[in-house]
Amino acid sequence: MNRITSVYKRLLAFHGPQGWWPIVNASTLRSEYHLGAPRDEKDFFEISIGAILTQNIAWKNVDTALAAMKKRGILDPLSIQRVRLQTLGTIIRPTGYYNQKAKKIKNFVALYRRHGFDHRAFRGIEPSSLRKELLSVNGIGPETADSILLYGLNVKIFVVDAYTRRIFTRLGLLSGRESYHEIQDVFQRQFKGTVQDYNEYHALIVAHGKDYCKSRPRCEECCLSRLCDKNI
Repeated sequence: MNRITSVYKRLLAFHGPQGWWPIVNASTLRSEYHLGAPRDEKDFFEISIGAILTQNIAWKNVDTALAAMKKRGILDPLSIQRVRLQTLGTIIRPTGYYNQKAKKIKNFVALYRRHGFDHRAFRGIEPSSLRKELLSVNGIGPETADSILLYGLNVKIFVVDAYTRRIFTRLGLLSGRESYHEIQDVFQRQFKGTVQDYNEYHALIVAHGKDYCKSRPRCEECCLSRLCDKNI
């Protein structure tokens, strides 16, 4: 077993299944996990908007913004198309850089409109071509595009974020100088899991980076300490 697979098994045993992607319950306005999302078009769209909102911010802030959008009845493409940019920015304010993110959401909706607001049309596009389309949208980078593909469309592609770089550099599996795509290639070559495993692995990395492998790591409590080359 290679070390990347070993890390996955240790994280899963320690944290347990994360049940991503969470979806906000319209009645309680609280996120629910382990739903098997995306279950339908609405889930796909919420996941896509969440992937944009979570750029450079903690998920709890995204949770608050998505709940506010759902409460206002604008968490759908037609409503977002109609709502004023300034109003949308105010609603998603908890996510930071809210004016820029409002523009990014509008840009994504414009792309989605060109495909008839139909996630089945997205599913019909070859994944590498769809990825290029997503990356052509102003404000959508590799992490966001890959999150939409993996979590929203069940495409087997590994999502890389800042936690991935931090954890695996400390483990000695990365130098810390690799590009996004170089890191992604390492995982996709060495981790032979299913789409669901890719989903779970990324969610586990987020959980571990948020709670244990922080900027000031909690090494004494870390389930990866025996594997870590840079225990600091």
